[in-house]
Amino acid sequence: MENEKRTEIATLGEFGLIDKLTKDIQLHNDSSVKGAGDDAAVIHSGLPQVITTDILVEGIHFDLVYTPLKHLGYKSVIVNLSDVYAMNAVPKQILVSIAISNRFSVEAIDEIYDGIKLACAKYNVDLVGGDTTASPKGLIINVVAIGEQQKEKIVYRNTAKEGDILCVSGDLGGAYMGLQILQREKHVFLNAPDASIELAGNDYIVGRQLKPEARKDIIEYLESENIIPTSMIDISDGLSSEILHLCKQSEVGCQLNEAEVPIANETYNKALDFNIDPINCALSGGEDYELLFTLNPKDADKIKSHPDISVIGEILDANLGVKLFTKGGNYHDIISLGWDGLKDG
Repeated sequence: MENEKRTEIATLGEFGLIDKLTKDIQLHNDSSVKGAGDDAAVIHSGLPQVITTDILVEGIHFDLVYTPLKHLGYKSVIVNLSDVYAMNAVPKQILVSIAISNRFSVEAIDEIYDGIKLACAKYNVDLVGGDTTASPKGLIINVVAIGEQQKEKIVYRNTAKEGDILCVSGDLGGAYMGLQILQREKHVFLNAPDASIELAGNDYIVGRQLKPEARKDIIEYLESENIIPTSMIDISDGLSSEILHLCKQSEVGCQLNEAEVPIANETYNKALDFNIDPINCALSGGEDYELLFTLNPKDADKIKSHPDISVIGEILDANLGVKLFTKGGNYHDIISLGWDGLKDG
């Protein structure tokens, strides 16, 4: 996980470490007036700002047995940018705070920040500050993301309307199945350290878990087509949970059509190998970081030709409930199972 060379963090000290991590940072957004290096960053924008934060804790949100540090840094940014895009906003700045124990070297922290900077470069986001501190054990990363958008274009969860079509970007369940592969190989490694790790043929789903992407492209496409979703949320906890959040806050019902839920072939086949119903991977798997959104039916034709947007259902009157219409022609209440319920389906 680390380079062979090891430099103890104590040799630099907190301020020396901060200087090392921030010395090459360049600002790319006009709204970033002052970045790292002062008591606080200075941001100036004439638009309303959208602010979100996520914390990743070792042993809960990630496992360093199979998570490369560079990937971890990258993912810590992506999970926050996804929340900004889910508001139909454009991320501009992030702040990163990290708590580290003495088992991590300077080189290890460099790897994390290489991933953070890579995400910033890809999504044109400025790293404008943060903090570092000691941790008694383990690693904690907290990221704050700041975006902006015109007031009339910001999209919320609580504004879906009866008759809207329900759409999703990309495909679902891949991150969960990638996690199953990684956890299986971890078990093999811990029991037989000399055994070979078998990840071949699972590149897509493992990548969905270790190096997800935020759907900047979908937000840009909607803007180019003059489409403002009637509601939107990102899929971090599984499709069923996000649909229930959206319907509860909008006080509506929903019909989700199982046959229309996009699941990649690799995800589908690997789920069967693990004796998991593929639709449950999409419903309860989580960490896909796709966008779930509703549209006025008048915008339906504008998204029909997009290869990465699927219409998966319809918003209904609240009295009709939140239902899954199965491939077999039956209706079931959608409930939020979480990952523990996956293998029961």
